[in-house]
Amino acid sequence: MASSTTQSLFKNIKVLVETSRQQVVHSINTTLVETYYHIGKLIIEYEQQGKSRAQYANKTLLELSDKLTRSLGRGFSVDNLENMRKFYLLYSKSETVSRKSFKALPVSLKSETVSRKSLKPVFKLSWSHYVFLLRVENTQERKFYEIESVNENWSLRELKRQYDSALYERLASGRNKKKIKELSTKGHVIESASDAIKDPYILEFLSLEEHESYSESEFESAIISKLEDFLKELGKGFLFVGRQYRITFDEDHYYIDLVFYHRMLRCFILIDLKIGELKHADIGQMQMYVNYFDDEIKESAENKTIGIILCKNKKESIVKYTLPKNNNQIFTSKYKIYLPDKKELQQLMEDEVEYKRTLHD
Repeated sequence: MASSTTQSLFKNIKVLVETSRQQVVHSINTTLVETYYHIGKLIIEYEQQGKSRAQYANKTLLELSDKLTRSLGRGFSVDNLENMRKFYLLYSKSETVSRKSFKALPVSLKSETVSRKSLKPVFKLSWSHYVFLLRVENTQERKFYEIESVNENWSLRELKRQYDSALYERLASGRNKKKIKELSTKGHVIESASDAIKDPYILEFLSLEEHESYSESEFESAIISKLEDFLKELGKGFLFVGRQYRITFDEDHYYIDLVFYHRMLRCFILIDLKIGELKHADIGQMQMYVNYFDDEIKESAENKTIGIILCKNKKESIVKYTLPKNNNQIFTSKYKIYLPDKKELQQLMEDEVEYKRTLHD
């Protein structure tokens, strides 16, 4: 009995200490980022005191780096000082950050005398995250990745992977200007089925060779073995229900490759895997699965089932003439089993959008 009590006490203390350590690390990271922000501010203010100083900015950073490194140790290379300089220039002008800071103030302090320019920006990521974000030239794209990194608790590795897979462009593709702007102010908000769908899906983490021959069963097994990575690629809100989900009617058995549930949309999402080119029969089969789930599985309070056919190739004309015009339940998306060059992926999506436009004109 005593041993059991001691074990419980041990677990409680362990959780308390680990939580405290995490908070300390977060606090240290936040303080470090704020310090670098203010170092950048000091550098800019020094340069702005005279044209001659601005002209010799590189020399200034070189001398400053040498002195700071000898006095304080690592972390003050010329490149890092330049990053601090850029960091201040970027975030001192950030309306989004300033607005967040303003909203965070107590009501008693929200007066006309409080200048938004005097507010300190709120930093929730590590310095390594911000250094990477500084390289993203498109302002809206950069803000999107910053918001998603905070909301989804992305590691630096995950942030780089999402950027390299052109997540912003994939979500922006097909959205109107208002929806694209929302990506940079709210992040990835899912309000309808189309918000949750990507095209293409990037599945390089499966480690399948592009020219390798593999079956749909092997494709499915590869996904299951990397389910956590697949869920990240699907996006927020997806919960795994099962594989080879059996449904039966008229004494016939049918098997749905993958079944998920979406928390925000409050509906089932069925995924059928096709390693070849999409055929109209594949769409008909998915329609059957979706209808069955709507009639037999979903509760009355839940929303209609969504079907996604994940295929290697598809012809938009097949999709257009097979699905009804008011379709909002069945979607077709391509997949890539390698990580394309970002520019290649952007061009691929631009070509796809243009092709769809000509098809529907």
